[in-house]
Amino acid sequence: MTTPSCPAKPRPGDRVAVLSPSSGLPGILPLPFELGLRRLREEYGLEPVEYPSTRKMGSSPQERAADIHAAFADPAIKAVISSIGGDDQITVLPYLDRELLRANPKPFFGYSDCTNLLVFLGNLGIVGYHGGSVMVELGRPGAMHPLTADSLRAALFTHDARELTPAKETGSVNDRWEDPRTFDREPAMLPADDWIWHNAGRVVQGASWGGNLEILSWLLMADREILPAAAYAGRVLFLETSEEMPGADAVYQILRNMGERGLLKQFPALLMARAKNWSFGSPLGAEAGEEYRVLQRQSVLRALAEYAPGTMAVLDVDLGHTDPQLIIPYGGQVRVDGVARRIVVTY
Repeated sequence: MTTPSCPAKPRPGDRVAVLSPSSGLPGILPLPFELGLRRLREEYGLEPVEYPSTRKMGSSPQERAADIHAAFADPAIKAVISSIGGDDQITVLPYLDRELLRANPKPFFGYSDCTNLLVFLGNLGIVGYHGGSVMVELGRPGAMHPLTADSLRAALFTHDARELTPAKETGSVNDRWEDPRTFDREPAMLPADDWIWHNAGRVVQGASWGGNLEILSWLLMADREILPAAAYAGRVLFLETSEEMPGADAVYQILRNMGERGLLKQFPALLMARAKNWSFGSPLGAEAGEEYRVLQRQSVLRALAEYAPGTMAVLDVDLGHTDPQLIIPYGGQVRVDGVARRIVVTY
């Protein structure tokens, strides 16, 4: 696998595509979407451009692929940003034109189900950006979290090396997006523990690969876009889990199966996200939520001990389904310095 190259970045005043490659939730939950669009304009100076399926629930994979093609092929569009995730983007991949996308590289921002497109673009040699959806991060009630806003700004506009810093507070509890009162105040936050370092004591630098653990497991099951294990040798793995809140056993089993495939041992370093530990379907209290995180950490370390005992790991990194959220370059360089306890990404 060749290391992907970073496409040109937008500048304030540029047009950016806002797509729904997964779910068309902007059509039924417009409040966070409109707020996110407004912040793109007012706080980042970008002009969002919507496409036919951006607000369409139940759009076909072909329709979504057509929007992706139109956004990447348009020279006036300088970046592509997902509205939100979903659960069926894998069905879009067969309809994507590899040559069109390779010939028209653009920065793509998304996470969760958008792991599909990030993996696809990475295989074409295009660096993407894990994070920064319109409805969740840009549409956060009350205000964007400063850590999220600064990370997104750096990823959008620069190619700089940037040190990631642990959040001092974290939140997982959400209010209903259907209720306008939700957007009158910021979400409740709790103090955040520092990152946890495992097998530290050396420095690892390499191109990143990974994303949402559940989506990666689907790609593995479908034998879609996953290269032979040796292609990932020396890369920095990063993983996160979603609001579906998979149990510790499920997390271990996915990692175990990646280990059986020979994948885990290829990565000398792993960044594991601070797990989202509350959802409307599983509204855990503070104590139960912390126990959920503890059990997930244990499952990750168990899998590493069995399949990649030499891998350095940093647990509870603020990436993925976290608030605040740090943007991770997908295929870009990541330096994990276990001696100095520092993580530096290059956007």
